[in-house]
Amino acid sequence: MGVTKEQVEASLTSKLNPVHLFLKSYKLSFFYSCGASFAVEIVSEEFEGKRLLERHRMVNAALEEEMKEIHALSIKKAHTPQQWNPTPQDSPTTTTTPTTDA
Repeated sequence: MGVTKEQVEASLTSKLNPVHLFLKSYKLSFFYSCGASFAVEIVSEEFEGKRLLERHRMVNAALEEEMKEIHALSIKKAHTPQQWNPTPQDSPTTTTTPTTDA
């Protein structure tokens, strides 16, 4: 069946304890049906003192099992709470958006 958005969200939440999590899944056409695709924006205190590459590695490590079935993972943002400038529609709590079919 493949990895679900809920599985990705649960792994990131349990391992990185984000104060903000935006996760978007993409349903690709049948031509590209080799796995799930996700875009993530995550804000976590776990990123304090880490360079961007280290933060991306932490996200990938948190999804180690899921990555076996993920076709594409785009880490749009990996910020510390101090770097994060929420827009009015963002909140300082963990949030997700519904799956979008593209």
